[in-house]
Amino acid sequence: MSGCAPRTGPIVPTAVAPPASGGLLRWPDLIGRERAVADAMIRYGTGSNQQISVWLPKRQGPHKTVLMVHGGCWTTEIADLTLMDWIADDLRQDGYAVWNVDYRGVDVGGGYPNTFLDAAAAADALRNHAAEYNLDLSKIVAVGHSAGGHLALWLAGRRRLPKDSPLYRDEPLPIAHVVSLGGLPDLELTAATPDNGCGTEVIDQLASGHFTDTSIPHLLPIGVPQDHITGQQDRIIPQKLTRDFVAKARGAGDQVTIAEPDRTGHVELIAPESAAWALAKQHIMKAFAR
Repeated sequence: MSGCAPRTGPIVPTAVAPPASGGLLRWPDLIGRERAVADAMIRYGTGSNQQISVWLPKRQGPHKTVLMVHGGCWTTEIADLTLMDWIADDLRQDGYAVWNVDYRGVDVGGGYPNTFLDAAAAADALRNHAAEYNLDLSKIVAVGHSAGGHLALWLAGRRRLPKDSPLYRDEPLPIAHVVSLGGLPDLELTAATPDNGCGTEVIDQLASGHFTDTSIPHLLPIGVPQDHITGQQDRIIPQKLTRDFVAKARGAGDQVTIAEPDRTGHVELIAPESAAWALAKQHIMKAFAR
């Protein structure tokens, strides 16, 4: 399986090598940079990945809050929440709080149902700490990258889960808006698309065939506005995956936009200096202004 995103170790997916024309960021270009430090770390379970990093702006609260979900093909060996440190810090500098969640990947006890239960528990824990960190719960914007785009959309749509699903929980944290960056919301289509950078076998590990409560098309309409950003030069997540899902979501009645910036691969989507991330921030600001 080729990885969607590398940890800061030796795993670097070959799929992100820049084309002959050059110019695209590679994973080492991002993860080799100096990291900012979160303001707090919170544990919501005993597992090493059951944690949340909290990023708080200097200004007075209550703080507009972004719920952030990292990618990495739902695989802990590939990535964890630190992959989002650079854009989390960028949002903090712009005056937003960030609730950056981690979860067990398919290789460390995740899969069905645990990866989903972790994402849900990490999101719902925001309510338990809102007063402590002066977080505004009136409008939560979820931002997910790659596999995290799928989980961000799932968190927004889980109120539509059937009550007999093991993933169902009463009164989940309401999500007002989702910004998906190179996401993989349709697990069934991803499993049938061999040229996606995560491979196809990881979907079996993640969902174990339980698509009705894990794959977003089965939850449509989720009733939450969505913005999808996919790079024209993304060699990890083919644009057709995003386009197909956007058509399904629009057909179901959801409010959806799609942007396909040029000179943008998979790494640019979470690089704070990139035009793609500037576009994502515009969507975030508009979502909070609604």
